[in-house]
Amino acid sequence: MAPSVSSRAGAPGASEAGPRGAGVDGCGRGISYLRIAVTDKCNFRCVYCMPAEGVPPRSHEEMLSAEEIARFVRIAAREGIASVRLTGGEPLVSHRIVPLIRELREIPGIEDISLTTNGALLPRMAGALKDAGLDRVNISLDTLDPVQFGAITRLGRVEQALAGIDAALSHGFHPVKVNCVVVRRLQQDVFGMARLSLERPVHVRFIEYMPIGSDEERGFRAADAGEGPAGELRPEAWDASDTVPSRELRERIDAEAAAAGMGPLEAAAEGGAPAGAGPARYWRFPDAAGTVGFISAMSNHFCASCNRMRLTADGAIRPCLFSDAEYRVFDALRAGDDDAVARIWRDAVSHKPREHEVIKGTERFMSQIGG
Repeated sequence: MAPSVSSRAGAPGASEAGPRGAGVDGCGRGISYLRIAVTDKCNFRCVYCMPAEGVPPRSHEEMLSAEEIARFVRIAAREGIASVRLTGGEPLVSHRIVPLIRELREIPGIEDISLTTNGALLPRMAGALKDAGLDRVNISLDTLDPVQFGAITRLGRVEQALAGIDAALSHGFHPVKVNCVVVRRLQQDVFGMARLSLERPVHVRFIEYMPIGSDEERGFRAADAGEGPAGELRPEAWDASDTVPSRELRERIDAEAAAAGMGPLEAAAEGGAPAGAGPARYWRFPDAAGTVGFISAMSNHFCASCNRMRLTADGAIRPCLFSDAEYRVFDALRAGDDDAVARIWRDAVSHKPREHEVIKGTERFMSQIGG
């Protein structure tokens, strides 16, 4: 069964050779990390992640079941996958998330299970997630300003995310990471965000704004007078000037820290970075309980060390976040053909691009890919 691939020939640096062995791509990189979008639905409507009306509805029959996801992970584990991150959409809106984690925990070779969430449902679900075997959580929080938070998420309240952080900490998740996408035109209080790491043992990571989605809806702007409520954000073409380089962010935080009588950020000592550090580079305020990290996907990409693949909720393997090349594995999973699944996986791994062409963007929304 051949995979269905969009723009495969145009994948930058794609190797024409076949698989080089379990867990190694065509560029010699070890592939050990799988991100799985368990759903494309969400209880928020973040402007850079999905349209205001949500993603087009799909029937349950068009999406992978929990059993199919678990079977895929078993196969991927035999091919070298050791870490799994569950994403969405919002993974906690899926009624199957707890039993899925419990099943993944039993798969030989899977050493780490993590989850990315907006945090709103964590206060009532953190205990069950921990008991099921979830190791750690990342919580998305782009601002501490209640009005700005409402404009970005369209449906959420900042108190929900903060309660989610506290719930994760109180239930013993470690590390707890807070992801903040920084957009220049929003003028977020990044120093205020960084200060979350002073008293709480959390790792605040600032992520450079990236163009994900269709050309017309990769970016956003404030609504014009009469176009919508004050502060409402509307989609528009992505503007590269909205990306704030990590170096600039760090300098801004240091300047505000100095003005507040605090010491500057110091590079985290060896061993000071949290587990699953990935591409982030970590710093720390003197005597802080947590750290401050920077993920520089735009200004200093980390393609040479990328070890990840993605599985969408509708059964497509994506070797690169920034490429629309997809390897459809849905039919093979639905048919129970594990050999075909393994072949498609190896083909996708062997064609993982050498580096991304981020400026081209992607056609899917972030919620459909899995952030």
